[in-house]
Amino acid sequence: MTAGTRGAYRAYARLVLETMPEESRVGLTLGFVRTFGIPDIARVLAATGRMTNEPRGRAKATGVAMFTLIGKGLDSEDGRRVVDGLRRVHDRPGITPELMHYVLACFTVCPLRFIDAHGHRAVTEAERDAAYLFHLSLADALGMPELSSLDGELAGEAAGGAIGGVAGGVVGGATGDAAGGATGDAAGGVAGAGADGLAGVERWMRDYETRHFAPTDAGRALWAATSKGLLAARLPAPLAPLASVFAASLLDRPLREALTVRRPPAPVRALVTYALRARARARRRAA
Repeated sequence: MTAGTRGAYRAYARLVLETMPEESRVGLTLGFVRTFGIPDIARVLAATGRMTNEPRGRAKATGVAMFTLIGKGLDSEDGRRVVDGLRRVHDRPGITPELMHYVLACFTVCPLRFIDAHGHRAVTEAERDAAYLFHLSLADALGMPELSSLDGELAGEAAGGAIGGVAGGVVGGATGDAAGGATGDAAGGVAGAGADGLAGVERWMRDYETRHFAPTDAGRALWAATSKGLLAARLPAPLAPLASVFAASLLDRPLREALTVRRPPAPVRALVTYALRARARARRRAA
């Protein structure tokens, strides 16, 4: 690891890998699902056939890659190997810098949203700073251009740093030291701006979705494979057939419309909310 930045995103690594790993994985999965609402991303993912034919395997592999980067650091031997692999995978026609900015925005924002809503405590400012720095560092490692250099679409603090891309699902686990690492240039650029930077990322993300969310056959196919295959595997066997309905309870209205998913009945939504709140209360008492 880089000695001067060894602890730069330690707080984020601890949150994701130690404090709330299950909530982080669910949030990352929801971030991945969110990309299905963007037609260009949905077409790229569906064209490979891996997400529709083997969603669990694809998600596990890419999840391990993400958590390796978070846990071991971008400049560790394993981290450099993962970064090199990501560069190769995403160096293909149809994957633009703007699309990759959106993918990573989902991976940055959605886990923290889920933890804020359903975790046993809210995300701290230090953890937001660290999460923002990690993604700035990943962008730097991947050689991504700054958002402000694309179309000037990101207002505010987030324009000060590049946010790079990782395409693929992010479910599964990984081991590693939660110390984390970071590259020097990104570390300097985010000092004191983490929370505001993430707010800027989220504003850009919402605007991008407003302009680009749209139903597609590819998006619907990806949702069907993910909700029935991947998410069903995480439920007790008797509830597995209801995976799509339960999962739909976690989607907001813009995403449901983009994936043409019906809003679940009120009793189902209430049950999901009750279960998540009960789990959070239990975790608070145990903490």
